Amino acid sequence: MDYKKAGVDIEAGYKSVELMKQYVKRTMREEVLGGLGGFSGAFSLAKIKEMEEPVLLSGTDGCGTKVKLAFIMDKHDTIGIDAVAMCVNDIACAGGEPLFFLDYIACGKNYPEKIATIVSGVAEGCVQSDCALIGGETAEHPGLMPEDDYDLAGFAVGVCDKKDLITGADLKDGDVLIGMASSGVHSNGFSLVRKVFEMTKESLDTYYEELGTTLGEALIAPTRIYVHALKNIKNAGVKVKACSHITGGGFYENIPRMLVEGTHAVVKKDSYPVPPIFKLLAKTGDIAEQMMYNTYNMGLGMIIAVDPADVEKAMEAIKEAGDTPYVVGHIKAGEKGVTLE
Repeated sequence: MDYKKAGVDIEAGYKSVELMKQYVKRTMREEVLGGLGGFSGAFSLAKIKEMEEPVLLSGTDGCGTKVKLAFIMDKHDTIGIDAVAMCVNDIACAGGEPLFFLDYIACGKNYPEKIATIVSGVAEGCVQSDCALIGGETAEHPGLMPEDDYDLAGFAVGVCDKKDLITGADLKDGDVLIGMASSGVHSNGFSLVRKVFEMTKESLDTYYEELGTTLGEALIAPTRIYVHALKNIKNAGVKVKACSHITGGGFYENIPRMLVEGTHAVVKKDSYPVPPIFKLLAKTGDIAEQMMYNTYNMGLGMIIAVDPADVEKAMEAIKEAGDTPYVVGHIKAGEKGVTLE
């Protein structure tokens, strides 16, 4: 008896690492010390010394049951972008710059080419957010997971000068809410998605005129990364007073998280176009409108609050980053919460 006969192939692990090195190289920043394969990732903090009062920010998340789509579609090159996005968007939402990322892949059986493809997506997400992929782990779990299944999660660390943290402390009546367009469902609410739509290759390969693509391609579209947009706003001299990453829990859970006591957010539902995938989802599943806004991003992946005088400058900065902004509402005095009208 040996480890391979017990279900763990060490040689496959070595091959996975070799195959993924080409993708990891794309993410390197000058602060990264050493190469891939050490027991830990090393990252120089020399530049942080230039900040008045540096604060480290961290985020960890996964892709939820969206990975089930990747299994069925046998498409594994974008799910890694989702894992990175869920972490770095949270860091950027607090005013931070993502520095480095580590991934964790648990699988029933290590297929080196598949693992490398997953990591290629992780690397792409890191490139999109200027974040270095400095380490990770692939864990083979025979007997615990089916051979063809895997789960993917990650952890990111970022930094921000304390004076630049986005806290909501300066929010006031009359501040304007700007939303940034999402790329679709992102990585939340897929347990409900999988109840509404039949999760077969035939179903996911079905073309929908209103989507302009197949159902599978619309659903698996990777989560939008907003790091550059928020960085551009800061570089334009605009102060983001509050910010919300619209993830699980939709508008009703996430928007209040950006508020301080005595402030209330008002979002106008007709102020931006709701992507067709959400309309199809609501219609097919007979999902009530409130439940949709309480589960999904409904077309807005990030919402910020700025002073009315800064709206135009903020909108231009977002556009320059390649994102699409909309003025979607305002802040008023009142009980902490959100109203959709």
